[in-house]
Amino acid sequence: MTLEAQALKNQMRVELPPSDHHKNLIACQVACPVHTDARGYVRAIADGDFERAYLIARGPNPFASICGRICGAPCELSCRRGKIPRTDDDGSFVALDRPIAIRALKRFVCESYGAEARPAENILAALRGHVPAVAADAEEMASWLRAATRGTFVPAAGERVAIIGSGPAGLSAAHDLALLGFKPTVFELEPVAAGMLAVGVPEYRLPRELIRREVAVIEALGVEIRCNSKIGREVSFRKLRDDFSAVIIAVGAKRPRALGLPGEPGTGVFGGVDFLRAVALGESLALGSDVVVIGGGNVAYDVARTVVRQAAYDTARMAARLAGTRRVRLVSLETLEEMPADTLEILEGEEEGIERLSGWGPVAINRGDRGNVVGLEIKRCLRVYDAERRFAPQFDEAARQTLDCDTVLIAAGQAPDLSFLAEGGADVEQFRPGWPKVDAMTLMTSGKGVFVVGDLAHGPKLLIDAVASGKKAARSVYQYITGRALHPETLMSFVQLDPYQREAGYERIQRVTLRALEPAERLKDSKALVEMSLEKDQAMREASRCLDCGVTPVFDGNRCILCGGCADVCPTLCLKIVPLSALSPAPDLNRLFAAQLGDDFDLEQNSAILKDEDRCIRCALCVARCPADAISMERVNFFTEWRNP
Repeated sequence: MTLEAQALKNQMRVELPPSDHHKNLIACQVACPVHTDARGYVRAIADGDFERAYLIARGPNPFASICGRICGAPCELSCRRGKIPRTDDDGSFVALDRPIAIRALKRFVCESYGAEARPAENILAALRGHVPAVAADAEEMASWLRAATRGTFVPAAGERVAIIGSGPAGLSAAHDLALLGFKPTVFELEPVAAGMLAVGVPEYRLPRELIRREVAVIEALGVEIRCNSKIGREVSFRKLRDDFSAVIIAVGAKRPRALGLPGEPGTGVFGGVDFLRAVALGESLALGSDVVVIGGGNVAYDVARTVVRQAAYDTARMAARLAGTRRVRLVSLETLEEMPADTLEILEGEEEGIERLSGWGPVAINRGDRGNVVGLEIKRCLRVYDAERRFAPQFDEAARQTLDCDTVLIAAGQAPDLSFLAEGGADVEQFRPGWPKVDAMTLMTSGKGVFVVGDLAHGPKLLIDAVASGKKAARSVYQYITGRALHPETLMSFVQLDPYQREAGYERIQRVTLRALEPAERLKDSKALVEMSLEKDQAMREASRCLDCGVTPVFDGNRCILCGGCADVCPTLCLKIVPLSALSPAPDLNRLFAAQLGDDFDLEQNSAILKDEDRCIRCALCVARCPADAISMERVNFFTEWRNP
């Protein structure tokens, strides 16, 4: 290899940031499906401004208090703190740091200022009182109210919109429709509102009173919720379409999916979601003393852990009577490493006595002479997915065993029930039974004025994805009914921070350990909350770990003397000064260099400062070190205004 070829090989590939890179710096906000400014409320907690933190968290999310308990927290997965290398005293690499405990911090502020702590009217008053403020917190509810006040969009004229299903997707749609000037009516099959939040999430994770209070805030906006209303029984789908300007279907996937196993139909075999519903509503199920749960996801663990609690607590209650239940086993196709359930669910399940058989698939349910369940036959699963990550399990037919049991609960997926479309919904096309065809941009089906949200729109995802889906549908309904489009306009501001200051030692603080109730205490009361709240000092300390990614050092090339002091002092080595010749040629880079230096620029005589955003901890040591005052710390703020064109 020639020296020239070797030099080209060693050149670094760099990327110019896109035009909206300032917004993309805040990775947690970008990762959130409703773009909650997690950085904003985390930093507000660090400053001790807890009410402002709640307002920021609540703005775009009508289920902020509930998300503080059970959100899958995609914001944490994207948190840059989790990408910073940790080193020991001699500077050697130990491990990557851990992300900020964003969900736990949200719960902390919601417990003090959210639905748990204040009546619905007070929460709405606080949000409305926040309207005149500069919306540096991307607070979307205030954005709608500001827009209506300023006349940037014309509210609807009170047209009626029907929503089938009061889960997080349906109620989020209703919430935003009310803000947009509509009169939403929600039809709920169950005797309580909130869908699977109320009848599918166990009470040891989500208190029922909190659900009622969160829903009350949505009702206070003018949303009507009619429980015990089954479409196709109390009212037909055709009548909904006749009486309302638009219909949103938000029924979710609540029907347990059968596996088609020999011996599956009959007594002693229940759907996992049916079991959770029965427990939530205080209905009785005839479960035995040796229970096997099939499934490897969070729902399967919810089912198994609920069985354990029902077995351990007072059988005199009217809820499912599980007197004598002593053994709960969970069978999953996936190995422990592959199981889709959260790691915490698996660990807490083991603490509570759930036996796990990973890497086994069900073959048949064996029944006795009286038709009762006597066992579950299983076989070893060699793989669950093929090389393209498609579901294609392979089994070792010779490796089989039978688990003696008297009850089987199946929690291996759910499906929607759209049987109500039989009357008045023939034009709603389905690509397979129960799953309508939907426009990915508008969420409208082939049926005129019929929209779908949540699981029906995107398949089973996180709670926060359902919220985002409902909000998106509300905007589409607005355009469909009024004929006026809604356009988001992102407004950005840049503030130079002088002086800039961080908490002492923030870069060395380790993530807080979330406390949990002891296993023995959990089983004394089926409603006892497992995860415990952060204390004030814990919350502020954890929040101080936030890197505040909206802040970044800004370099003035006209002042820079290329001394290299900034790179030398950087504790994470995120800065590097290199000659232009060290960079791999790229059209965008060449155009930039030509614009700055002229067409005849010299690659060897000119240099560039490179910055790795994922490694920058916003310590400002580069600012303090620079002898030419060529570096300053700036914060970018952005929020969204909705307007008619």
